[in-house]
Amino acid sequence: MDVNILIETAKKARKNSYAPYSNYKVGCALLTKSGKIFSGCNIENSGIMSICAERVAFTKAISEGEKDFECILVLGGKDELQYTTPCGYCRQFMSEFCDKDFEVMIYDDHKIDIKTLEELLPNSFDF
Repeated sequence: MDVNILIETAKKARKNSYAPYSNYKVGCALLTKSGKIFSGCNIENSGIMSICAERVAFTKAISEGEKDFECILVLGGKDELQYTTPCGYCRQFMSEFCDKDFEVMIYDDHKIDIKTLEELLPNSFDF
């Protein structure tokens, strides 16, 4: 998979972000092992139940029957893209569906930093 496709998909999704409170807009592109790409953007509200771009992409994929994931590319920021990692809730959410070696790519317009889920969430909660 060409990483530029993931970058462009995430940038396009970020444009749909609804972030009137933080003005911090996030987009992501989730690649499944079957080669499909699901995008997501963050959606805020005035309560505490905002939803992050990563969980949007995962829930779209899962609701379409996809449960085997290759990697995710995340980008975000207020005006310029900044180094944006998934929040703790998203990391734990991903751990339900992904192996510890699942790759999380963080893009900030200058470079891509690749972390495994285990690096981002050591000692994840597990029943």
